Amino acid sequence: MPVLTLALGKTLGTRQDDGVLPFTTVRVVGASMEPTVRNGHWWIVGKRASRRPGDVVLLRHPLRPHLNVVKRLDHRTGDGWWVLGDNPDMSDDSREFGVVADELILGRLLWRYR
Repeated sequence: MPVLTLALGKTLGTRQDDGVLPFTTVRVVGASMEPTVRNGHWWIVGKRASRRPGDVVLLRHPLRPHLNVVKRLDHRTGDGWWVLGDNPDMSDDSREFGVVADELILGRLLWRYR
């Protein structure tokens, strides 16, 4: 059974200052994005960063809305994005849950900081 790469983190700033600090931090849990994004790595995510195929993004799981995951944008469809894990044998991705709507994409991973 594929596993998920989860993203645990906290938002920098509050809803009131969302326009000031458009970033969040996440700690990756799982192997579905290895070797690019490894278990235990911390990342800064740009919530307003542009997105294009090939980018690694933080998204809300389409079937489990309480769960944030990290995946790679593969290609755009009329309804959203097809996303894949870099480690296909260990990934629960669009092959399992289909296209991800734009509003479920929370941001793009920008920098690893620990």
